[in-house]
Amino acid sequence: MLTDNRHGLVVNVQASAADGHAERDVAERMLSDVAKPDVRITVGADKGYDTRGFVKACRTMNVTPHVAQNTKRTGGSAIDGRTTRHAGYTVSQRKRKRIEQCFGWGKTIGPIRQVMVQGLEKVDQLLTLTMAAYNLTRLRSLAALRPQAA
Repeated sequence: MLTDNRHGLVVNVQASAADGHAERDVAERMLSDVAKPDVRITVGADKGYDTRGFVKACRTMNVTPHVAQNTKRTGGSAIDGRTTRHAGYTVSQRKRKRIEQCFGWGKTIGPIRQVMVQGLEKVDQLLTLTMAAYNLTRLRSLAALRPQAA
C-alpha cells in the first residue's frame, strides 16, 4: 500500500502472494507509477525494506528511501548517513506509521480482517474497494478541518 504522508490518503494498493520478496517488489512497481525523473519524492518504510536491492531501485527512480535502518542484519543497513542526517528522514519515520491507520480501519470497519473471497484478483479488488472507502471517510474528516469561506 502506498499512502500520502501529508493527508494520510491511500494512493495505490495492490494485493500479492506472500513469498518473502512480494512487498518490496510490489512497492517498487507502485513507486515507479508515481516517480518522475524531474521531481524527487521520498518513501518511508519499515526495516523489512532495508535491502540493498530496494534502496538501489528507489534511488534509480529518483525516490529517496527513508527506510528504517536494520542495523542487526548481516552486512549492516543499506541506508547510510547521507539519508539519515536530514530532518526529513526523521519526519518520514514518524509519518510512516499512518499506513497502519489504513490497515486498522480496513480490519475493524472494512472487511479485510478475514477475507471471504478466494483468488488473488478478487482479494485485490476487495482491498482496492476497502481503501477507496477509507479514502472517502478520510476526505470527510479532512473537509471538516478546512475553514469555510464566508
